[in-house]
Amino acid sequence: MIYPHSIRSSVGLAAAALLVVAAPAGLVAGRATVDPATARPLTSLANLAQQARGRVTATARVPLDASLTARSLGSPEAPAFVRALGATPQAAEPMAALADAVLFKGTVAPEIKAAMGLRIAQVNGSPYVAAHMLRVLKGHERGSVIRSAMEASGLTRLSTREQLALRYAELLTRSVNGVTPSEFERVGGLFNDSEVVELTMTTCFFNFFTRYTEALDLPVESWAIDSAMTWPARPPRFPVTPRVALLADDEIAAAAAALAQSKDPAAQAARGGFGIGMANSQRAMLRVPGIAAAWRAFGTAFRDKASIARDIQLQISFAVSTANECRYCTLHQVLGLRRLGVDPVKLQSMRKDDSMLTPREKVAVLFARKLTDRPSGMTDADWAAVKAEFGDAGAVEVLLQTCNFAFMNRFTDGLQLPSEDEAIKVYLETYGAAWTPVTTQQ
Repeated sequence: MIYPHSIRSSVGLAAAALLVVAAPAGLVAGRATVDPATARPLTSLANLAQQARGRVTATARVPLDASLTARSLGSPEAPAFVRALGATPQAAEPMAALADAVLFKGTVAPEIKAAMGLRIAQVNGSPYVAAHMLRVLKGHERGSVIRSAMEASGLTRLSTREQLALRYAELLTRSVNGVTPSEFERVGGLFNDSEVVELTMTTCFFNFFTRYTEALDLPVESWAIDSAMTWPARPPRFPVTPRVALLADDEIAAAAAALAQSKDPAAQAARGGFGIGMANSQRAMLRVPGIAAAWRAFGTAFRDKASIARDIQLQISFAVSTANECRYCTLHQVLGLRRLGVDPVKLQSMRKDDSMLTPREKVAVLFARKLTDRPSGMTDADWAAVKAEFGDAGAVEVLLQTCNFAFMNRFTDGLQLPSEDEAIKVYLETYGAAWTPVTTQQ
């Protein structure tokens, strides 16, 4: 079913209809974490900078492949986050392109998006991402002002748009349902619909990125600490700021291509689609086609040659979505698992505990839950366990699938996108009731 109302109206409608409540990431089998993400203090930038310097000589948990040469974020060489994909080399160039697209595609100022990434690095405790975003901001006049204000905890020096973007990023990072209707309304007062989607995708990407880099304990490149990024040339802005988002040529082309693909059964099957046509998540992403295309290309690159089975992928995304209390993605994963023939009795059990998971499924799920809850808390033992079960390439795939749903949960429930009719129907058939947050069942 297509829902023609705007993103803003869908937020109010979905919140009222579904009674979504914010819950701590890391909810597992009916137990809340002792130290929920919503209550954790920010890591200071001085602390992250000190940690970054200590990480220059660190040994990553995966080999860094010197044959991967794609550069990103104005780097003088392939950064560690690209070279870490040696086990899935087809994803290296799309990863490099994705980081660039998030910052430099769309219409929101890149310095605002880099500052959002820096704030998310503070929430998630990521010295690697903090070092790179400090470098990006240092290379731009307004970016340097934002950087100084954040280092001094002086956000009142920033414009209202900048302050709102940083607050939006922090709230959505701490909880998938952390942006209240009133907070969302404030953001919507200064950013149009397309810009709100762009802010959301930026937040989603940096939640992906911080988890990816911290799970692998990537060494921080010395040039990321000691140099400033040389920014690419930017197209001139409109002489008058329009009050509505103007439909760009690439948005029209991307929407037409996506619609055609959604009606092609062969294309849907090749992508592992759920038979629902164009998902509402995709409809929303098309508001920012440059970032959407890069995200899609990256996902296709690592999934097309995946070594782990589709059911394991969906078990991971179900675990992450349940931990984050993401309605939209939970319904999608139930639909996908049912399409694969998973017994409803097992799905009912999975809503409560892990007793019906296979040992292999449990390794992936436990890793995914821990990374979802606290990116900075991953250890060598955590990585060794998933690597022992899935091998080098499979472990990276488990990691990427986990990170993908750090992205997707925040995108879909952050924007309160309506679930598709087929997903709602299958969920009702499986559980005998509409979706409710696990916290309401305690």
